[in-house]
Amino acid sequence: MNTPTPAEINPIVALFNAGRYADMECQARLLTKCHPDSGFAWQVLVTALLAQGKDALATLQKVTELLPDDAEAHYNLGVTLQGIRQLDGAVASYRRALALKPDYAGAHNNLGAALHDLGQLDGAVASYRRALAIQPDDAVAHNNLGTALKDLGRLDSAVASFRQALALKPDYFEAQNNLGNALKDLKQLDDAVASFRRALALKPDFKEAHNNLGNALRDLGQLDGAVASFRRALALKPDFGLAFSNLLFSLLHSEAAYASELFAEHRRFGERFETPLRGRWPPHARAQNPDRCLQVGFVSGDLRNHAVAYFIEPVLAHLAGRPQLSLHVYSNHPVEDAVTRRLRGYIPHWQPIVGLSDAALAQKIREDGIDILIDLSGHTAHNRLLAFAHKPAPVQVSWMGYPGTTGLNAMDYYLADRFFLPPGQFDDQFSEKIVQLPASAPFQPVDDAPPVNALPALSNGYLTFGSFNHTRKLSAAVIALWAQILRALPGSRMVLGAMPQGDGNDTLIEWFAQEGIGQDRLSLYPNCPMRDYLGLHHQVDLCLDAFPYPGGTTSCHALWMGVPTLSLVGSTPASRQGAILPSHVGLEALVAGNKSEFVQKALYWADHLAELATIRDGLRARFGQSAMGRPDVIAEALERALRTMWQRWCAGQPAESFEVPRL
Repeated sequence: MNTPTPAEINPIVALFNAGRYADMECQARLLTKCHPDSGFAWQVLVTALLAQGKDALATLQKVTELLPDDAEAHYNLGVTLQGIRQLDGAVASYRRALALKPDYAGAHNNLGAALHDLGQLDGAVASYRRALAIQPDDAVAHNNLGTALKDLGRLDSAVASFRQALALKPDYFEAQNNLGNALKDLKQLDDAVASFRRALALKPDFKEAHNNLGNALRDLGQLDGAVASFRRALALKPDFGLAFSNLLFSLLHSEAAYASELFAEHRRFGERFETPLRGRWPPHARAQNPDRCLQVGFVSGDLRNHAVAYFIEPVLAHLAGRPQLSLHVYSNHPVEDAVTRRLRGYIPHWQPIVGLSDAALAQKIREDGIDILIDLSGHTAHNRLLAFAHKPAPVQVSWMGYPGTTGLNAMDYYLADRFFLPPGQFDDQFSEKIVQLPASAPFQPVDDAPPVNALPALSNGYLTFGSFNHTRKLSAAVIALWAQILRALPGSRMVLGAMPQGDGNDTLIEWFAQEGIGQDRLSLYPNCPMRDYLGLHHQVDLCLDAFPYPGGTTSCHALWMGVPTLSLVGSTPASRQGAILPSHVGLEALVAGNKSEFVQKALYWADHLAELATIRDGLRARFGQSAMGRPDVIAEALERALRTMWQRWCAGQPAESFEVPRL
C-alpha cells in the first residue's frame, strides 16, 4: 500500500489547525487520488468533511472497506448512520467495532442508544451496563441507562441512575431534566418540579425542561404555571409540536378558557404545523370500487396498560377477521406489555413507529396503502398528529383519545355520540365533521373486578363521596364546589384516589382547609393495583366529578363498581364528557347544568339512600344493556361509518356530519 508521507500530511494538518476546512478538503481529495487504497488518506478526508458538517457517509464506508479491522472506523460509521436515522446499519457498525475491540466503552454506549431508538430497551440496558462496567464514571452512560430504565417502567432504578450521573457531573442539565421526568412518573410531583427548575437554572433556554415543568405543574393542578411554561417553550422553539399539544391539553382543564378561545388555539396549531405542508399533500387516486376491502390504520401511543385500551380493545376484537376490513396499527410507545401483546393478536399488520420522523411515518402509511387512518390520541402524550398533518391517507379520523378537535384540516371526521356532542351544537368547535355512533366508545370492565357491595351509607349513617380523577383535574374551584356539599352534610366524608406521593397533596389539603373541610374528613390514597383501586369504591356512595374536564375511564370503573358519578357539564366538548355515561344508563338526573344544581343534586341523595342503594344494585345490568356495554354494536356501527366515509370520498364528495343509528 502506498502510504501518504509526512510531507504530504503535515500541510493538511496545518490547514485543520488553522480552521481552513474547505482548503483541507481539497488537499485531502488530492491525497485520496494519489493514494486511493490508503484507508488513512480517506480518514483524513472524513475529518475534513465532518469539520464542515458535510455528508461523510460514502467516505466512511470507503474507510471501513479499506480498514476492515479498524474498530474506530466502524464506530465512526455507526455514529454517522445513527445521525441520519439508519439505525439498523448503525447497530451493525457498532457490533463490528465491538467484535474487534470488546472493551470499547463508547461503542457499547452508542449501541445502547441505537437499540433504544429501535425500541429494543432490554438490549439498550445491557449495552449501557457493559459501557459502565468499563467506564463506571461515565455520567452520559448513567444518564442513558436511566432513560432506558424509565421507558421500561423501572422508575426507582432510573432515578438512581440519574442521581449517579448528577453526582459525577453536577451541572448535567439533561440528567436533571430526565430525573424530573422519572420523579413525575413516580407521582413525586413537588420533587419533579424542583428538578426541572434546577435544570432551568443551569440552562434557562432549555425548551424541553420548560415543557416538562409545564406537565408537572399541570399534574399538580397549577394550570396557570403550566400554561406559562408551555408558552415559554414555544417562544424558544415555535415549531415545538409536543409543547403546543401540551398547551392545548392544559387549556381544556382551565375553567377560565372560553369555548371560542379553545377552538382558536387549536386552529392556530393547524396553521403553524399544517399550513406549510398543504402544498405538498400527496394526490390520492380515486378508487374505482367504493365497496372493496378497506385498509384501515390506527395510530396511538396508548396500546398498552392505558385507559385507551379499555375502550379500543373490544372494538378491535369484534373487527378482527371482518372480510371487508384489513386492520393496521402504528404503535408509538417503546414499551410493549401484556395488554400490547393481547392487542397484537387482533391485528394482522402491526408496526412499531417509535423514533420514526413524522415525514417518514407519513411516507410509510402511504406505502402501506391506508385508505382510512384513525388517530386515537389527539393532543395527548405520544400523539403523531404532525404525521397526520402530511395527509398520508385519503380519509383521516380522530377518535376517543381526546375530547376535542385536533385543529387540523387534514383530519376529516371526529367520532362521538349524541350524548357527548348533541347534533349541531358543537360543529363550530371542530375542524372535523362529527359522526355520531350509538356510543362514543364501548368500555371493557376489568375481568376480576370485586363484586358490588351494599351502599356504605346504609351502615355508616352518612354519605361518603369519592373522586378518582387525576390531580390535574382538581383545581381550587373544584374543591370549593365539593366543599359546599361537605359543609352542608357535616357528617359526610370524601375518598380521593390516585393521589401523589410525599408532599404532593399539601396544596389539595390546603384548598379543602380554606373551605372549612379538615383533613380528618378526607381519605387520600396513592396509585395502587387495579383490583385494590376498584376495591376503594366499596367505601364510596357517590362520586363527584371534576370540571371543566370531567372523568371518563374513572367514571366507567366507578359505575361498574355500583357507584354513579354526579357531573357538571359546560359549553366545551371536554366539559360534556361527564354527560356520556349517565345518559347511556338512564341516569340523566346525575348530570347538572350549573354549580347550584350540582350541589342540590348531591344533597338530594342524603335523604334518598334507599333509591341510591337500588341504583347501586342495578348499575352493572344497566351498563350491559346500554350501547357502551355492547362493543359488537359499536364495532358494527364503526364499520358502517367507515364505509360511508370511504364511499363519499370515492364519489368526490366532501366530508359531512352524519349519524349511524343502532340496528
